Amino acid sequence: MEVCADSVLSSVNAEKGGAIRIELCSNLAEGGTTPSVGLLKVVKSRLKIPVYVMLRPRGGDFFYSDDEFEVIMEDLKLLKNLGADGFVFGYLNSNGTVDKDRCKEVLDAIRPLPATFHRAIDTTVDIMSALEVVIKIGFTRVLTSGGCSTALEGLPCISEMICKAKGRIIVMPGGGINEINISRILQQSKAREFHCSARTSRPSLMQFQKAGIPMGAALFPPEYSTKVTEVAKVEHFISLSDNCFMDME
Repeated sequence: MEVCADSVLSSVNAEKGGAIRIELCSNLAEGGTTPSVGLLKVVKSRLKIPVYVMLRPRGGDFFYSDDEFEVIMEDLKLLKNLGADGFVFGYLNSNGTVDKDRCKEVLDAIRPLPATFHRAIDTTVDIMSALEVVIKIGFTRVLTSGGCSTALEGLPCISEMICKAKGRIIVMPGGGINEINISRILQQSKAREFHCSARTSRPSLMQFQKAGIPMGAALFPPEYSTKVTEVAKVEHFISLSDNCFMDME
């Protein structure tokens, strides 16, 4: 189980619950963006499991300007020097194909560390062709919901991707995985890794709370609660997945 985390607490709880790896990012409400160097430094000081870092300068699509790509490369240098164990990224051309040149440039810069091509693949014009490109470029794994909004909806495509990959890359389902659907997703896809957040809402510790002043311009999240990965949820997910793996064997 890989857990996406955007805080020290969520990262620590993920490890306590038995996660094998953290995908560290900021702004999970936007699907995850590049975390700060401070967050990586503190998380690395707390954890023993690998911490993979998201390289995504903003929310939205995965077609980046030259200035944005320069930001990506500068972030990469800093985060790699701070001890990132791997990176998570995915860049596309405006026509919905994988941007091979920029992906190769980033892969060259992060070597010998491993890399995951994230759910940008789900927004490509042809997901199977994109999978072949990602394999040939040299990614270690690909995170996917099978070209749909959730992994459950994209389950037939995920299964096809795993068959097509033939062990050349790890295909890791992610997107809307929960206690209800994890068994079905793992059993039908035969995936050996999966990705989720296992989060729950935690009320703010603020004693004085002033309502009606949202800090988000568009999303308007609740100001006095946060989403945090829960140890018990991670443990429960892993228990369910272990049962699935034993059934498959």
